[in-house]
Amino acid sequence: METGSMETTGNSATEPVWNGLPRGLLRMRRLLLVVWLGLLTIVVGLVLETFAGLVWASFALLPLALLVWGWRMLGRNWQSWRYAERADDLLISKGVLWREETVVPYGRMQLVEVTSGPVERHFGLASVQLHTAAAATDARIPGLDPDEAERLRDRLTELGEARSAGL
Repeated sequence: METGSMETTGNSATEPVWNGLPRGLLRMRRLLLVVWLGLLTIVVGLVLETFAGLVWASFALLPLALLVWGWRMLGRNWQSWRYAERADDLLISKGVLWREETVVPYGRMQLVEVTSGPVERHFGLASVQLHTAAAATDARIPGLDPDEAERLRDRLTELGEARSAGL
């Protein structure tokens, strides 16, 4: 599986093994960005040129500038996502400016879902949604390979059942 950041192993046994997200998620998000901002550029350019003149139509280049900025930001966001399976919990880390690391104990998981909308299916992607006893700690891992998403769902469900049986 092609991932954003290579799996890393630490020197100590307590350091988690991080997995990045597949590159397909980045391709999908960038394609959506190009489609929507490309359409916006064309519509704004045509409307301004028709009603205000050619000089005003140059303002249609603003969505193109947003596209260039968004392209870079999507890449940075994609690189920031990672997850790690540990003995007692699942770690999910994301964020560029504001880093967010979520720790989901296996024993607190109530439901693990694999979802895939039409666009995700087209790109061969699926998301794993984790529901826990506390709604504030629900977590999601987007853009996984469907086989990896199903493997993760099955493993998390198995570990969740084993940990909750002891409660």
